Amino acid sequence: MEHNINTIWNVVSSLLEENFTFANIKKIVGLSGLDRTLLSDMEQKYSGGNSKSQLINEIDKNVKEFTDDEFKHFVNIVTEEILERDIGLKPKLDKYLERLGWQVYDNKIIPIEILNLSELKELHIKSHEDLIKASVRFRDGDLSGALASACSSVDSVTYEIYNQKNLGDPDSASFQEKCKKSIEAVGVISTIESELSDMNWIDADTLPLNKNLEGSLNQIAFVMQKLRAKMSDVHGSKEVLKPLVFDSIKYAQILIRMMT
Repeated sequence: MEHNINTIWNVVSSLLEENFTFANIKKIVGLSGLDRTLLSDMEQKYSGGNSKSQLINEIDKNVKEFTDDEFKHFVNIVTEEILERDIGLKPKLDKYLERLGWQVYDNKIIPIEILNLSELKELHIKSHEDLIKASVRFRDGDLSGALASACSSVDSVTYEIYNQKNLGDPDSASFQEKCKKSIEAVGVISTIESELSDMNWIDADTLPLNKNLEGSLNQIAFVMQKLRAKMSDVHGSKEVLKPLVFDSIKYAQILIRMMT
């Protein structure tokens, strides 16, 4: 999954031009990592000077020299600086970015396909911080860190359930076991069985469905457990497969939804 950061820059640079002074634009891009000496010849005067549009064009030329990671970092900081100076621009920024598949949370830009923030309210509150962290890390290319945060988001919920339901010491159980016991403790499978029964499903249909659902959740937990052991590394030195990390963030949301 690759995102075209240029689409975000088009939005952000338009907001800069529309809502900030010439001097503030130079200050914002300077704080965001662009060498301001590259813009030293750009000045706004009563006559014969440069326009804000020309300034943005000059910034465009210089950021083309950035690496992909440098450009992502630059655009994200510019966004943070814009919102810190005028939080009233957030609705407009949200509107523009959402049409392009992005969203803003805590002044950070996150791809909707990784984590749809509108769905967070449906997930256990204990998971929110780590899910956001996983999404931001994935966006920034920290795949090992993203995987660690995805697993931590599930841990936060299982620990809460272990404490509420008196399930014992969560630290003595594997990731997979904690997920299995937590899902059983909240009674989600039995609730689904009851709701299907109310819809006139017969046991011959509900029992195999619930058995396979329970098995699939257990398998998801195993996959995350194995990936955490083999690919998650605080030093970022282990080799990581990007699609599996993306899937793990989605798996985490599925597990958490079943525990919420």
